[in-house]
Amino acid sequence: MGLEASHGSAHVHAYDRVKQAVRSETERPHALRQAILSCRSGGIVSVIGAYGGLLDKFPAGAFMNRSLTLRTGQCHVHRYMAPLLRHIERGELDPTRVITHTLPLEEAPRGFDIFKNKQDDCEKVVLNP
Repeated sequence: MGLEASHGSAHVHAYDRVKQAVRSETERPHALRQAILSCRSGGIVSVIGAYGGLLDKFPAGAFMNRSLTLRTGQCHVHRYMAPLLRHIERGELDPTRVITHTLPLEEAPRGFDIFKNKQDDCEKVVLNP
């Protein structure tokens, strides 16, 4: 989950989009809300990756009343890249389920726009050199 999550309940999603449009909220907090509301009492919600700024409608009551712990941090990409690549090469992991767009390298700016603006149900863009 993280900054680029794009799915949430329709009424709260519309609220978030308005807040983002007027620069009152910079996040897309749907995944964080869902994790908090889905976690068992006494559980741990972990956020690994990018959260860049302000978010609204944080379910503080659910978080506090269920004694949840929030753990955060950046992903240690360099630590995990080689082992993950080996799993993919051996066919033990299939990352293709998240690849929704494949573009030539020359179209990287367009691919970034598609991803950033969540157009065409974009989840992950792969660029071919």
